[in-house]
Amino acid sequence: MTVREIAALTGAEPRNGALLDHVISNVAPLDLAGPSDVSFIEQPKYADSLAETHAGACLMTERFESGAPRGLIVLRTKEPYRAFIAVQRKLFPESMRPVSMFGADGVAPGAIVHSSARLESGVTVDPGAVIGPDVRIGAGTVIGANAAIGAGVQIGRDCAIGSNCSVTHSLIGDRVIIHPGCCIGQDGFGYIPGKAGLDKVPQIGRVIIQDDVEIGAGTTIDRGGIRDTFIGEGTKIDNLCQIAHNCRIGRHCIIVAQSGLSGSVTLEDYVVLGGSVGVIDHITIGKGAKLAARSSVMRNVPPGAQWGGIGPAKPLKQAFREVVILERLARRADDPEKQGD
Repeated sequence: MTVREIAALTGAEPRNGALLDHVISNVAPLDLAGPSDVSFIEQPKYADSLAETHAGACLMTERFESGAPRGLIVLRTKEPYRAFIAVQRKLFPESMRPVSMFGADGVAPGAIVHSSARLESGVTVDPGAVIGPDVRIGAGTVIGANAAIGAGVQIGRDCAIGSNCSVTHSLIGDRVIIHPGCCIGQDGFGYIPGKAGLDKVPQIGRVIIQDDVEIGAGTTIDRGGIRDTFIGEGTKIDNLCQIAHNCRIGRHCIIVAQSGLSGSVTLEDYVVLGGSVGVIDHITIGKGAKLAARSSVMRNVPPGAQWGGIGPAKPLKQAFREVVILERLARRADDPEKQGD
């Protein structure tokens, strides 16, 4: 892209005298960028890197202009990082979703597709993949190497199912990305005590995944027990998360790595869970609520709340006050003159 094209794409304003025909072919951070790279700056802590950068162009707010080295093409914008991402998406459209690792089109040698499965035109199936009976897969979808798609599964258009994934008892919308090693639709963890030990509870529900969901590598999502497990449109789930049976996750939620939801948890729309959050069963987390990393959620969370804390999660202000009080008590215990206070 030329600088002129970048300005048109992002709405950025080139500084007077900018070389609008200068060609940009890559993106890079300030400290690694070269003359054919575009970079960005949003935070003052990177001002030193800006002064020393060899980037060809840089997206920035007006406040950083005075620190830009001579010869750097400055592109003014109110949201530099958002503009930078727009350029990155334009330069590297193939990075938006996984592609065939085999570089093939259509069904590759070594893939097994059941005679009753129906694949629309433009579906790619890599070697070793198994497509079961009565499966339906939409146009433009890629099924990675050694993935297993179980009987009756329906997958929409322009999806990507990563290598070594297992997908059973599921209905999947359009433009869904499931990264390698995920297990979707297996039995949930359901048992009741019996005279001879633990009796298995039949799992007969499905997993419903709406459009534009992305699921990170190694994540597991259990099928419902007697109702469906549900993932709302636009939700993003990180690597190594566990979603148990009957969970209902709303639209545009964010669930960060190593978080786990027990059975029948409800996340309303726009909920954010930090890393390693744990939620016990039958909890509801209200719309727009945010849980700090490593929170243990043991009661319902109101809409819009911000909770955190090691142990039972609680309002963040309360959690911070408790930490401060404990620190004061610890200092007092270490000070012999104050131990009697």
